[in-house]
Amino acid sequence: MIKRKLLSPFQKFVNLQSSSGILLLATTIIALIWANSTFSESYQSFWNYELGFTSDSFELKKPLILWVNDGLMAIFFFLIGLEIKREFLIGELNSTKKIMFPLFGAVGGIALPVILFIFLNQNPDTLKGWGIPMATDIAFALAIIKVLGNRVPLSLKIFLTAFAIVDDLAAVLVIAIFYSSNLNLLMIAIALVMLAIIYFLSNKGYYSDFATLIFGFIIWLLFLKAGLHPTLAGILMAFAVPVRQKISTHELTAQLETIVEKIKKSSILQKPLLSPHQLVLIDEMEDWAEKYQSPLQTLENRLHNWVAYVVIPIFALANAGVAINSAGELENMLIINIVICLVLGKSIGISAVIFLARKLKIITVPQDISNKQIIGVSFLAGIGFTMAIFIASLAFISSPEYIDSAKIGILIGSFISAIIGFSILRFKTVKGRFDHS
Repeated sequence: MIKRKLLSPFQKFVNLQSSSGILLLATTIIALIWANSTFSESYQSFWNYELGFTSDSFELKKPLILWVNDGLMAIFFFLIGLEIKREFLIGELNSTKKIMFPLFGAVGGIALPVILFIFLNQNPDTLKGWGIPMATDIAFALAIIKVLGNRVPLSLKIFLTAFAIVDDLAAVLVIAIFYSSNLNLLMIAIALVMLAIIYFLSNKGYYSDFATLIFGFIIWLLFLKAGLHPTLAGILMAFAVPVRQKISTHELTAQLETIVEKIKKSSILQKPLLSPHQLVLIDEMEDWAEKYQSPLQTLENRLHNWVAYVVIPIFALANAGVAINSAGELENMLIINIVICLVLGKSIGISAVIFLARKLKIITVPQDISNKQIIGVSFLAGIGFTMAIFIASLAFISSPEYIDSAKIGILIGSFISAIIGFSILRFKTVKGRFDHS
């Protein structure tokens, strides 16, 4: 009962991510047109405009694009952290049986693209981009699945969502370990002590949105100044948000019944306006209702629309604007490498590992998912967009030409993966049939 109430409705999530994917596509096209139009200089100057403040002892001043990538994206990572925690505690990853299918898919979808990238790379300076083809953009992928309608079973949508979450977790670890440099260990230690304090308080039942915001900002700032990528603060703070409600269903209903009876007794005169006593009772009812809500679920619901319709589209607008006409300055082999890794690395890696694990009877694949659908969704996993561009901006932070090359490779590879995945999945297979041979 409690579990059912805590889980966000999956269909609502799919609808939200699908419409977000359409908006993401629109902002990407706008960014590309803007960056390649006669107003291209305004695109670069706008996103490189510096904002912030400086003093004799402290400086916090960054180009607008870095405020997006380091600041606004911390909210995106906070939401990812909430989703990861929910899935592992009460969702599709909360048991060994549930996690094995998407976990093996994620392992294949992470390992082969990375191996391919390293194997095909010919320039030592671009080797740092090996993490680019790791993660799947769930918004774009689910937008395509939404268009396919009932050709795609619900179990396949859940599989795609689950392994994308595992992908994101792996990408976060890679960012923390491999894409942070010149670390200030004292600042990191202070941040970790603050995290330990808020984890302890949360575990003891003391939780406040205001305290989470204040602690989160300070930890974000410490990570930023310490050389650790500040968006990681979003992930770590999300794990401090409790899943469980403060009161049980029985306690809530008992309290509400008592309050309702009091309201009935004080409503005999049927006045059009509430009495002061009735207003107190209504406020008390709202307090009990708030205690009954899961803090994690409440924050997820509040943030989903903001992230889907504001944060990610702004990120796309700031990062997807590549000047295609500057082809002479691009690293063509990097572009080709990323395209191959996204299109072939993801599709072969995911489907091959799943088929092998199923053959060895390590995993069980739902009966309504066919081989063809696994291959189709494996190609959709090659849509790397958001996280791929984010990692590219970290890997080549001092090499703009490599960032542009990586973005072009990501855009081309994601587009090809989307077309192939859609083409495979659009032909509906017989429901309930699965080839176990």
